[in-house]
Amino acid sequence: MLSAYPACFIKENTGYSVIFPDLDIATCGDGLEDALAMAIDCLAGYLYTANLEGKNVPPASSFKTIDPQKIMNELEVTSDEAFVNIVTVDVAEYAKTHFTTSVRKNLTIPSWLNDAAMKQHINFSQVLQEALLQKLQAK
Repeated sequence: MLSAYPACFIKENTGYSVIFPDLDIATCGDGLEDALAMAIDCLAGYLYTANLEGKNVPPASSFKTIDPQKIMNELEVTSDEAFVNIVTVDVAEYAKTHFTTSVRKNLTIPSWLNDAAMKQHINFSQVLQEALLQKLQAK
């Protein structure tokens, strides 16, 4: 399913800042093409994570209600170029390619630990994923 949200693109010295006022998230890119790619990634990541966590996502505002000047004033940013564009993404399809693709990792553990885990039919990939998630949440 395609998701669409308005985003404010603000030209700055080093590229573009992209703000999604409805979602209170932002990203940036080195040029307009990079900023759009980053906006798609940012939107997909936010919606994907919100879905996983069971969070309610606010509906998209009308394109016409987003005022780039108001956003720049709130951020205390000045620019000669700012505009609103609708950013769209199919979150499920994007996630298949960017968020849920498995990566193979090789690791080394002591032989005795391997033998003990194998006897208990422990899934090494699952244990590593759970440990990494727990470690990341602790920070």
